[in-house]
Amino acid sequence: MIEFLDLNKVNAKFETEFKKEFDFFLNKGKYILSDQVLEFEKEFATYCGTKYCVGTGNGLDALQLILEAYKLLGNLNEGDEVIVPANTYIASVLAISNAKLTPILIEPEINTYNIDVDKIKTLITNKTKAILGVHLYGQLYDVSALKVLCRENNLILIEDAAQAHGAIYSDGRKSGNVSDVAAFSFYPTKNLGALGDAGAVTTNDEELANVIYKLRSYGRTSAYTNDIKGYNSRLDELQASFLRIKLKKLDNDNEMRRKLAKFYLNNIKSNDILLPICKDLNQHVFHLFVIRSKKRTELKDYLYKNGVETLIHYPIPVHLQKAYKEFSKSNLPITSKLHNEILSLPLHPALELNEIKTIVDLVSNFK
Repeated sequence: MIEFLDLNKVNAKFETEFKKEFDFFLNKGKYILSDQVLEFEKEFATYCGTKYCVGTGNGLDALQLILEAYKLLGNLNEGDEVIVPANTYIASVLAISNAKLTPILIEPEINTYNIDVDKIKTLITNKTKAILGVHLYGQLYDVSALKVLCRENNLILIEDAAQAHGAIYSDGRKSGNVSDVAAFSFYPTKNLGALGDAGAVTTNDEELANVIYKLRSYGRTSAYTNDIKGYNSRLDELQASFLRIKLKKLDNDNEMRRKLAKFYLNNIKSNDILLPICKDLNQHVFHLFVIRSKKRTELKDYLYKNGVETLIHYPIPVHLQKAYKEFSKSNLPITSKLHNEILSLPLHPALELNEIKTIVDLVSNFK
């Protein structure tokens, strides 16, 4: 069986360094917000091209702490509207509602699956204060168009970069540095994945960063001095050490993902399959390689029977989740269509050439 993702294979090349780092961590005896977190924050900020990086417990917390920080700074108030893609993982929307703000779901662009900037104007009201854009599946949203729209309407632009570590915009900026502030997840399956939960916020806004530094650790400014009501969402010291090791290889791993994606794009030949559309490969790091088929169930079963595991990201859209029953009557035909057709093929740096050739042949022969 060709597994969708074999994390043992992906992390095998780091094993010696991981063990060495764990011994160092264990012997040092400093387990919370010590040198490894501080060094990773510096290195990841430099990598993204931002002035600040704040490590958090996970990606959802990174998003929510951004919103809570803006509330404390007076830029957002409870009940304000935040426009967010309907076609996204539920965490993007949870962060908004958890912060007692109002998510406004918007349809994706049918070809890229990312937020459709042209549709945003019809949703802006006097309550709209921010847009949370998502670089879905690893591809940057329309950076320039979204930035112009936010500037014209005095809106905060927040970047959900959880799937796009290292994606590069045409002017050289990386994901995490094409908005006012960005949130990352380092969940183990991500392009830059920890060996547990981890996340981060990147920004060039010093005031915002300082508030998030406080929020992530009980709202304190020193050991027993608390200026604000905070949370406990700190990047783990051990995970930070693992992320520092993997960060050095991220660009190489992303390039391998692009190479494998190009092989798929150039060699899958089928009238029953729609391949992803990407105008600039640098702007896509292929966290997922998502195809579409009107016969998805048959395709998924056919591939599994022939030894290939696939996944659906995501089988139930946010507006049809019980958790968000208030959206159940939303008219989101494009989102619904995509969620009925999308299927993710295996794609990761440890995928072998013979495996990807097998997948290509099987998909191309599907009738």
